[in-house]
Amino acid sequence: MKSIEARVTDHPQLRGQISAILPARHDNVGLVTSLSDSPDPTADHPHTEVDQVAERYYSAIVEASPLFATELGLDVRQDEYDDLSPAGLEANYRRTMTALDELDQAMPADDVDEVTVAAMRNRLGLEAQTHDNGYDLLTLNGIDSGLHWIRSVYDAMPTDTPEQWETITRRLHAVPAAIDGWLDSQRASAAAGVPPARRQVDLLAGQVDSWTAPGGFFDDYAAKATTASGPLPDDLHSRLADAVQVAADGFRRAAAVLRDEIAKVATDQDAVGITRYRLASREFLGSTIDLAETYRWGQQELARIEELQRETASRIRPGATVAEAIEALDADPAYQIQGTAALCEWMQSRADEAIEALDGTHFEIPAPARRIEGMIAPTHDGGVYYTGPSDDFSRPGRMWWAVPEGVDSFTTWRELTTVYHEGVPGHHLQLSSAIAQHDRLNSWRRNACWTSGHGEGWALYAEWLMADLGFMDDPGHFMGLLDGQSMRAARVVLDIGLHCGFDAPAEVGGGLWDWDKAWTFFNRHVSMDRGSALFEVNRYFGWPGQAPAYKIGERTWLELRDAARAADPQGFDLKDFHTRALTLGGLPLDVLRTAMLK
Repeated sequence: MKSIEARVTDHPQLRGQISAILPARHDNVGLVTSLSDSPDPTADHPHTEVDQVAERYYSAIVEASPLFATELGLDVRQDEYDDLSPAGLEANYRRTMTALDELDQAMPADDVDEVTVAAMRNRLGLEAQTHDNGYDLLTLNGIDSGLHWIRSVYDAMPTDTPEQWETITRRLHAVPAAIDGWLDSQRASAAAGVPPARRQVDLLAGQVDSWTAPGGFFDDYAAKATTASGPLPDDLHSRLADAVQVAADGFRRAAAVLRDEIAKVATDQDAVGITRYRLASREFLGSTIDLAETYRWGQQELARIEELQRETASRIRPGATVAEAIEALDADPAYQIQGTAALCEWMQSRADEAIEALDGTHFEIPAPARRIEGMIAPTHDGGVYYTGPSDDFSRPGRMWWAVPEGVDSFTTWRELTTVYHEGVPGHHLQLSSAIAQHDRLNSWRRNACWTSGHGEGWALYAEWLMADLGFMDDPGHFMGLLDGQSMRAARVVLDIGLHCGFDAPAEVGGGLWDWDKAWTFFNRHVSMDRGSALFEVNRYFGWPGQAPAYKIGERTWLELRDAARAADPQGFDLKDFHTRALTLGGLPLDVLRTAMLK
């Protein structure tokens, strides 16, 4: 099985919901020029005016978003859903505008505050511009739609007690109303001239069919309901079953609306165009890039990685092509695992080993972050993702594998690099390090300031770092790293080229990208089964700007490390560099760059 990462901790509901109109005085996204030195991670930070603004905003968005509260492990309106309707988006705009206005009046007290101000103006400003352009209404694709948010919240809800199952039962009854609000936003987007792509409508409807089919998510959820001390009481189990049916019926109706109504106003055009793409790219990166230069760089990076693959193939079997080496690895019993239980045990062991080896040497791992859980996801979409710990670490960070139906055999040569990406030193260490900064960072900085370029870039940086540190000297495991890296480089090319209208490479005929060229290009450069490849290519078509953030963010992290080493060749210390970077928390790339290089 090929791992397809799809970060739940991308705060999709926060990103899609909290958008606002940006007035001219706040239009300074990407123009951070005046940050002081990055903060000393050992210093205390007083609770300042800027922190108070951030805390008020954080409290407001948590109160307004029960989905976000679930992600954080907070007991706030857990039997409800966000208002996903146009009215709900407008209310989020007003909250954002209030925070931006208050931020204008707050006086930064120190360098920590200056970073907070820059980060809030970047994040809230981009949410605001998205709302201003009417792009926040449309959240319809095969990986990060409102329907995904409504369903996936149950993966994170606690299930230890009958009282918690009572809460789940009430939330299941709220599903139809949440879906109605989301559908209203999709209708409003189409009416405003921003229709969904028909390909994504069909894809999402098919996914909903799988969730509601016999033996799908909802059947399985009801069948496996239990508490920490045993089965649910009969009356509660009966009410839960009724609630699951209400929710499933709501999703079935949503699939029918998608096919019978939304599809009729959808467009056959997959590309969103360079104007929409620029804004989406800035949102995922927290930085403005030269799209044409990055498109060329993606092709160069892909060629570099493929040369490394060819060199590694000869280490696996002298004279072998990359395809032959991969075939040999897939057939090698030393890299095979049978069954999801064995997969879960294996990834837990690898994650624990990485924590033990890295703590105190190349990283300072906060004590609560030494706990991570490997999980098999309750869905079968093919994704691998990470969900962060609660603010008090009572709920640990978790790595999830959404194993496709019928898949029962796994190859560890592909998957070891994914454990490092999702666990330590990847997402788990990254998010846990920020959450642990209670004395220095306000709640918004610790829990809500997420940027894909920063987060996913760090996770790719973590994969390469583990190779540099000798953890992937085995040529099979190194080929697994390169296999994933070739995919990340290929999608920089495909995603930017498709949506911005750049000429496709000559190898697929040049001219404008279309599905056939994208499919051919992807499968020439990525080793993947057909189902997983369909998932990936559909992802790029339906979620513009997100997939390239991985490699672009990694590029930034490597540049920052090289710059720090060049500035002080004798005094450079890798652990110190990592500590400074991670204690800043998640930041837009422009803000990170300035904070680290000042």
